[in-house]
Amino acid sequence: MITAALLSLILISVWVGFYELVKQHGRLLLRLDELAGQIANLTQGVQAENAGAEAEPQGVPVGTAFPSFSFPDLNGTMVALADFQGARVVLVHWNFQCGFCESIAADLASLEASFQERNVRLVLLAYGDPQSNREQAAEYGLKCPILLMKDDETPAPFVSQGTPVAYLLDEEGRTAAPLASGRDQVLELAQEAAQPESGSSEAATTRSSGRDVGASEASQPKPQRSRLPGARPLAESRIERGGLKAGTPAPVFRLPDLRGRMVSLEEYRGQRVLLVFSDPQCGPCDELAPHLTRLHQQHANNGLALILVGRGDREENRRKVEQHGYQFPVVLQEKWKLSKDYGIFATPVAFLIGADGVIAKDVAVGRDAILAAVRDEAPQGMGEIK
Repeated sequence: MITAALLSLILISVWVGFYELVKQHGRLLLRLDELAGQIANLTQGVQAENAGAEAEPQGVPVGTAFPSFSFPDLNGTMVALADFQGARVVLVHWNFQCGFCESIAADLASLEASFQERNVRLVLLAYGDPQSNREQAAEYGLKCPILLMKDDETPAPFVSQGTPVAYLLDEEGRTAAPLASGRDQVLELAQEAAQPESGSSEAATTRSSGRDVGASEASQPKPQRSRLPGARPLAESRIERGGLKAGTPAPVFRLPDLRGRMVSLEEYRGQRVLLVFSDPQCGPCDELAPHLTRLHQQHANNGLALILVGRGDREENRRKVEQHGYQFPVVLQEKWKLSKDYGIFATPVAFLIGADGVIAKDVAVGRDAILAAVRDEAPQGMGEIK
C-alpha cells in the first residue's frame, strides 16, 4: 500500500516536472519567434535604407549652381559658363582620344539642329591642342563650342570622373538632371534635351533615378518623352558598341607596325588569327601580356597567328613591346578607327578570326575570356593553350 502511494507520488512529480518543462519550452519558442521577427524587420529596414542610399545619384545635386569656369575655345577666345545664361546647356566632359567619346560624337552632332531650335547649347570641355580637336570635330560634324582645359584645370565636378560624363544645366546655370556617366547615359541625356519641353522649365529631369526634387516640384507634371523625328534608340545607333558577332566577316586593315612596315590582315588569309586590341596605359593589358608572349611561343608555327593592335604614342608602345618581349606584329591604329570598325572600344579585347577571314567567336573581353576563346576553339594538334 505504501509502495503504491510512493509510486503515485513519483509519477505525479514526474508529470508535473514534464509539464513545467514543456511550458518553459513553449515560452522559449515564442520568444525565439519574437526575436526572429524583430531581426527580420531590422534587416528589411537596413536593406531599404541601403537601397535608398544606392538610388541617390552621384555628382552635383539637382538644382545646385554649377561652379563657374572660363576656358579658351579653339580660336583662343575665352568663354565662360556665364556666357550661356538664358539657354539650357548640355555640358560634357570630353576627350577625342577616348573611344567612348568618339563612339557618340556623330550622334551628338546629329542633335545640334534640334538643340538650336530648343535653345539648348552643347558645350564640350575637352583636352588636347586646338588643331587636333578642330580636325576631329570636323570629322564628325560637330559645330558646338569646344573649350580646352589643361589637366589641372578640370572643374571640380569632373575631377574624379572619366570621359564622357555630362550635366544638363538650366537657364540659370543650375544642374537640371543627375550626372550622366558613360556614353549611353550621355547620349540619352542629350536626346532628351533635344526634345520639346513640356511643363515648367524648373522641373528637374528624373532621367536615371526617378527621384522628385523638392516638395514644390513633386506636384508638377513630368514631361512626356516623345522621340524626335528620325531619332533612333541607342540600340539602333549607327555605331556598333558591343563588338562584331561570330559569323561576321572580319574588317580588313592595313596598318603600320612599330618599324613602319605595313601589316595587312589579308596576308594571314588561310591562318587563324587572334586579333588583340590593347593600350600601353591599360593595366589589364599588362596582365595579359605574358600570356600572349607564351601563346605566341607555343603556337606560332601550328596555325595560330597573333596580331596586337595598339594605340597612342609610338614610343610608348615600343617600350611595352620591349618590356614584354613581344615577337609578333604590333600595329598602331589611328585613334580608335579600327576599334570602331570592330565595334568595341574597351581594352584588352580580342577577336578570333578563322582561316576564311570570318570572326569565329563573339568578342572576348579581358584576360581570362581571351585565353578561353583561344583554348575553346583550338584545333586538334595545337596543344594546350595556357
